[in-house]
Amino acid sequence: MSSSPSIEKSPANVSQVGERRNSPELREPDPGAEHKEHGHGVEWTELIRIAFVALAAAAVWFRFWEPFAHLSVIGIAATLIGGYPIFKEAFENIVERKMTMELSMTIALLSALAIGEFFTALVITGFVLAAEVLEGLTVGRGRRAIQSLLDFLPRTVAIRRNDQVVEVPSDQVQVGDTVIVKPGGHIPVDGTVLGGRSFVEQAAITGEAMPVEKAPGDAVYAGTINQSGALEIDAQKLGRDTTFGRIIEAVERAEKSRAPIQKTADRLAGYLVYFALGAAVVTFIITHNVRSTISVVIVAGACGIAAGTPLAILGAIGRAAHQGAIIKGGLYLEALAAVDTVLLDKTGTLTFGTPQIREVVSANGFGEQQIITAASIAERKSEHPLAKAVIARAAELAIPLVEPDEFSYTPGRGVRVSYKGEEILVGSLALFVEHGMTRGLPIDSNGMGGASEVYVARAGQVLGSIRIADVLRPEAKNAVAAMRQMGLKTVLLSGDTQAATSSIARDLGVDEAVGGLLPEQKAKWVTALRSKGHKVAMVGDGINDAPALVEANVGIAMGSGTDVARESADVILIGSDLSKLVDTLRLARRCRGIIMQNFVGTLVVDSIGVGMAALGFLNPLLAAFIHVASELAFILNSTRLLPRSSGAGQ
Repeated sequence: MSSSPSIEKSPANVSQVGERRNSPELREPDPGAEHKEHGHGVEWTELIRIAFVALAAAAVWFRFWEPFAHLSVIGIAATLIGGYPIFKEAFENIVERKMTMELSMTIALLSALAIGEFFTALVITGFVLAAEVLEGLTVGRGRRAIQSLLDFLPRTVAIRRNDQVVEVPSDQVQVGDTVIVKPGGHIPVDGTVLGGRSFVEQAAITGEAMPVEKAPGDAVYAGTINQSGALEIDAQKLGRDTTFGRIIEAVERAEKSRAPIQKTADRLAGYLVYFALGAAVVTFIITHNVRSTISVVIVAGACGIAAGTPLAILGAIGRAAHQGAIIKGGLYLEALAAVDTVLLDKTGTLTFGTPQIREVVSANGFGEQQIITAASIAERKSEHPLAKAVIARAAELAIPLVEPDEFSYTPGRGVRVSYKGEEILVGSLALFVEHGMTRGLPIDSNGMGGASEVYVARAGQVLGSIRIADVLRPEAKNAVAAMRQMGLKTVLLSGDTQAATSSIARDLGVDEAVGGLLPEQKAKWVTALRSKGHKVAMVGDGINDAPALVEANVGIAMGSGTDVARESADVILIGSDLSKLVDTLRLARRCRGIIMQNFVGTLVVDSIGVGMAALGFLNPLLAAFIHVASELAFILNSTRLLPRSSGAGQ
């Protein structure tokens, strides 16, 4: 019952989890910190106090020592000593001018003592103390689920320095160090694999169930587990800068931030206390029955709401972190649950952002090898993104890269080079029209499938064309379909041409697609939708998406995106997997649903309980049992959102 502020009012408890040991590292939690605030664990003094109250209740029941006829010395002393934590918090709340359940329970206990219900007062005190312990265990589990993340960071790290492998404390690792991780070891940094091949268990970071194969050039995350082979890793991010560090910060922020729904819970809890006291006054005036009056005060409880709401928020954010999404606070979790429109950037969000060859079209009988060979010679010196796709395909076909003798680039048209006396043209239709080479050209597919058509000619002959397009992420279509099934409107916003944007939109099945947008125009789209009353989530990855991310009710950044986008966003998808966005949206809605269940359930139980107590159907003992049982039921309902432990990854 007094755990209502247990999560909110003790941020110091977990804030230590993410602080630096010194500069970049995360500090180990203080072993005693878990007991510094009320309701976070079990202390031996609490158990002794419960046992003391139970023994005193037995002594009063069997009248072990009763020197006075109508006064129980044991009952009064044991209630005051055993109920000290309740009375202490009630006094503090009076000083702070706050109406809480501890204050109403104190009134009930003192009233029970005043009318000679000594056994009842002791049993109620025992119920309250036992409930405190059970709530502490439940709420503490939420903290331990986060603190256990620190187990994924090694205390010492093997690094290569001066051609030697040395073991150093984890806080001495520097950016640029080569970190050696043996099979079975935990990866201590975010970085890129320099050498070795292995499978890495990264469920704790990305939520992926299966280990992921890692080879040179692949990214790895701190807090993941190297399974099969030794890896050499270039340390790029340390401590709080790592994805792992951001997860812990997100949960810390969730504990410190107060979502509007949590404030509503606290306000409702206060109203219920006033309601209980008011109902007790009315009951006494009508019935003049002191036992019924005390029962009314005892049965009404809002602790299930006050403690269950922050616990649900903490659990949801912790679970989201385990599933691959960082939510920066309870405020954004609640906003995410209310979203009705999702705006999606195209390049880098729905697609990989890297143009790839979709098709090589032959003309005049020339094959793919000949077309790519000529194109790679022409594109060897080009910096155009499409040129990189051509060079990549040449590497796949084991075509040697050679330098042209002469190189000329015309913006918007293409390149013209000379190689061993032969002229090679690679570019747009306009370039070929300019050179009078239109006979035998493949049909222009521009606007069809969103692909860019690059024509290739050599020694006066058209060889064919190369169709290059960005590639959709494999999970994008299913993610969009899932969002639409949830009743969300999906809109594709892109700076690409309308033709390319519309093509991607058809493949994805979004409700609307708008291309050719500048960054400020994307932000205006968000503002316009919000002005119409829509709750908008914006998903993006680039610098150009940052204004729209800030304007949206919830900004969601891809983990592979730019630092600007990630800093502007309220939610970060760690693995850039859009299915994680769907999971997070569902989780936010589930969290809101559980909180509303607690709201409604508490109102129903309290209304029925107060009515029964006022009519004399509940004695103080039964009222206390109903109070404690309903409170724990609602708190346990909130624990359904806490991340479950399932092996190394989770």
